[in-house]
Amino acid sequence: MPTLEENVSLRPYNTFGLDVRARYFARFASADELRALLQNPRVQAAEKLILGGGSNLLFTQDFNGVVLKNEIRGLEITHEDANTQTALLRAGAGESWHGLVEYSLDQGLSGLENLSLIPGTVGASPLQNIGAYGAELRDTFDHLEAVEISSGALRVFTAGECGFGYRESVFKNVLRGQFVVTAVVLRLHRRARPNVRYGALSETLAELGIEGEPTPQDVSQAVIHIRRSKLPDPAEIGNAGSFFKNPEVSQAKFDHLKSQHPDLPGYPVPGGVKVPAGWLIERAGWKGLRRGPGEGTHGVHARQALVLVNHGGATGGEVRQLAEEIIASVRAQFGIELHPEVNIL
Repeated sequence: MPTLEENVSLRPYNTFGLDVRARYFARFASADELRALLQNPRVQAAEKLILGGGSNLLFTQDFNGVVLKNEIRGLEITHEDANTQTALLRAGAGESWHGLVEYSLDQGLSGLENLSLIPGTVGASPLQNIGAYGAELRDTFDHLEAVEISSGALRVFTAGECGFGYRESVFKNVLRGQFVVTAVVLRLHRRARPNVRYGALSETLAELGIEGEPTPQDVSQAVIHIRRSKLPDPAEIGNAGSFFKNPEVSQAKFDHLKSQHPDLPGYPVPGGVKVPAGWLIERAGWKGLRRGPGEGTHGVHARQALVLVNHGGATGGEVRQLAEEIIASVRAQFGIELHPEVNIL
């Protein structure tokens, strides 16, 4: 039976490194252990937060409920299709996402290489349809397994039922707080299909001396190189990666902005153009800003304006205040509304 602890510090469990506390805290390593916890009267009566790697959270206060840490492990190829040269790979929700990517490459499977080094766990990946460098989870997603919190029943969700959008799924809106993901199943390829359409990828492959048709391992290496050059390591400085979503605007809005800012980047998407939030924040003058006493306790990363950081000693409320000021500044200067990618609690 999993142990329910009281008054537990969450500092080791969030990549911002914020020292907040949970009224109750427990770990589960299987669907059965989760069900046992959900039957506990104290858990039933409390607000619940399912925690993976804590890499997409900003705590602004103590959590007066129960934090349930998902530690379900397991990586397994469950099916091979010789006709389509694809394989189904099942991963426990508590597995490291990057560990899953590495495992898939070791097994000779392609499809996840563009998503290398994304922090967090497998279980969090479908909640916001993680994506990077021209790829998203939904590109390889087959289905997931989840336990319904109210009944303990296991349910399977197909891609269509997940309602994937840009950093979006049904688990962030209509089904928010109703299910706990226990496993994710992906359909990956035996024949390499490298996706190097994202500009920085092809440039980095060339810098690394990789010529001709790159392998999935080559693409993964390039992605890791880019991420490490731009994004701070949470082990060294508190952060949650990209704090804001890249906004999408109409073609007319983009053309108008482009006439005023000729160097404004934009990427065509259905119904409009996606604009890099980092460019907007940097142009608004926030890149490298530090706030707080001394040399500053928090601010905007010096190499990537999309990342808000805790230099040490910051509160979640201070980081949220900074985010709100950035949103207001970008709105005033460009007429574009930024939305956090990070979940603020």
